[in-house]
Order: sequence, then C-alpha cells, then structure tokens
Amino acid sequence: MRKISVLMLAPFLIGAVIISSAFVNNKRIEKLKPEGKGFALVELFTSEGCSSCPPADELVAKVQKEIGDKPVYILAYHVDYWNRLGWKDVFSNADYSKRQNEYARWLKLSQVYTPQIVVNGKTEFVGSQEGALRNAIKNGLQGGDDVNVNLDVARNANNTATIQYKIEGNTGRGNNVISLALVQKQAVIKVERGENGGRTLAHAQIVRNLQTLPLSKNAGSTTLTLPAGFNAQGWEVIGFVQNTGNGAVLGASKAQFKVTAAID
Repeated sequence: MRKISVLMLAPFLIGAVIISSAFVNNKRIEKLKPEGKGFALVELFTSEGCSSCPPADELVAKVQKEIGDKPVYILAYHVDYWNRLGWKDVFSNADYSKRQNEYARWLKLSQVYTPQIVVNGKTEFVGSQEGALRNAIKNGLQGGDDVNVNLDVARNANNTATIQYKIEGNTGRGNNVISLALVQKQAVIKVERGENGGRTLAHAQIVRNLQTLPLSKNAGSTTLTLPAGFNAQGWEVIGFVQNTGNGAVLGASKAQFKVTAAID
C-alpha cells in the first residue's frame, strides 16, 4: 500500500510518501449471493506507477468475471500522483486524484493511498484485501433500492456517444449529482520504467471519462467524446447517483453499447 498525505480542503496532493505493505487475502470466500435488492459500486484507485497496485487490479478483474448479471459495478480510476516516479500511467487523470481527495474528506481520512477501494461511497479499505471487498459487496447487495438509475447509450456517427438517464425514487435532489463513467473493460500495458518497470500489467474496468452533472431533474442526457480505438464490445457506461454532502452512493446502473456494423 502506498500512502501520501493530503490537506483535506486543498485541490492537490502534498506531503511525503509513506511506504507500508499490503497482502492479498488468498482465502477463498463464498461466491457472491445477493440476498436483497441492493447494489455495490466498487471504486478502485490505482496506478501503474505503484508496485502495490497490481494485486488490486487482479482482484477486481477476478470479481468482474464472477458477478454475471448481479448489480455490482466496478470502476478503476488511475490517479496521476505517482507519475513522477518515472512512468506516466497512460490512463491517469488528475480528475481521478481529485475524486480520491473528495473521498478523503467524506470519510475523514488524513491520507490517500493506492491501491484503495471505496464501496457505495461508505466503506474504504486497501484494494488488495479480498475478504474486505467480498464482505462490502455482500453488504451492499443486501441493502435496499430506494433510487433506481436507468441508462440508455447510443453511439453517434461523429465518434461521440449520447447517454440518456432517468432516475426513479426519492433522491432528495438538493445535495445529489449523477456521475456517468465511460469504461474500457480491459487493457494490457507493458510498463517500461518506474516501480513496475519490465512488467506487463492487465487492467479491468478502466474509467476513461467521468462526467458529473447536477441532479436538477429526474431525467436528462449528455454527450461524451469516444477515445481513439473505441470498440463497442469492449466498452460500457456506468452511472450512479451520489450525495455530495457525505459521499453515499444511492443507486447505480450500467448500459452497454449497441454493436452496429455500419459504425464498428
């Protein structure tokens, strides 16, 4: 686990790096069994420049293969603050580092670190801890479904996508937003320098674009630019409603791109 100190109200990261160890819990945990009407939004903060991160990337990829049609939604944000160690993560974005800082404020943490996982905006732990992840998902699935998120995504001919959303339920819109993440399902990168230099890393559920909109009404739409090399089969959109006062995620859903031969 790699930690870095932050000022809770600052928009940037400061402080010295504190190195500590994290170990993967290899004990087999019971398969995911949803017992309620809940959901689990799993947000991983990771980096190709962090030697502790590959086990967490492998863990979320493993869980992603297991979930099937269960309401479990995985987002992997590649932060940018480890880029200074000699390798620029090609998926990194300063906006994702700022989002992690928001969680530090919501969860009253004195530091941010990688790999970190946050589930439903309420529970956080070291991203390579399998038991903690499975328990958090189980707890999320046992919850309620007070807010339903319905998404529809359409690819346009000008290399953009239009995302329409409709929210059902009591959202208390005054403090809530809807976030829409464009997700690349898989990628493999050969890291040439830095802490993971010489390794080939596999990634899953990579957030490539994140738009957050005020929830002023229960329905709306937005347009995203699609990255070069986009393939409808390898991408999806995950949307979620979040309370900006405490970080709690109230509902989530996903939508797949329609595969059309005329465009693909």
